[in-house]
Amino acid sequence: MSMSDPLADMLTRIRNASKANYPSVDIPLSKVKKGIATILKQEGYINDFAIIDEGPQGVLRVDLKYDQNDKAVITGINRVSKPGRRMYTRSDSIPKVMSGLGVAILSTSNGVMTDIQARKLGVGGEILCKVW
Repeated sequence: MSMSDPLADMLTRIRNASKANYPSVDIPLSKVKKGIATILKQEGYINDFAIIDEGPQGVLRVDLKYDQNDKAVITGINRVSKPGRRMYTRSDSIPKVMSGLGVAILSTSNGVMTDIQARKLGVGGEILCKVW
């Protein structure tokens, strides 16, 4: 059975693993998922990620990050654009997440990037998810 929204599956796996205090989570690999993992690492939401050549498409292993009290750094992660309703935005109307405390991840013509990078470059695109 094929999955209708692989990106939502990735976000749900990260959300569930962080609430269960798992050290890492394995996700089926794709280019967009790798781009999102890169942004999560740059913004300090995860420790690291690794690509494992296993199976037909590979596996993305995400090492989750916790603070000194063993509380997950990612307090919320939501899918914005869904297969039934895509959410596109122009560069001048990209929403801020929690008044700038969180990050919106966009898929643009220049690749996957954060809302701050997209505003700086003046490009819009599909709002994939919000992380805070």
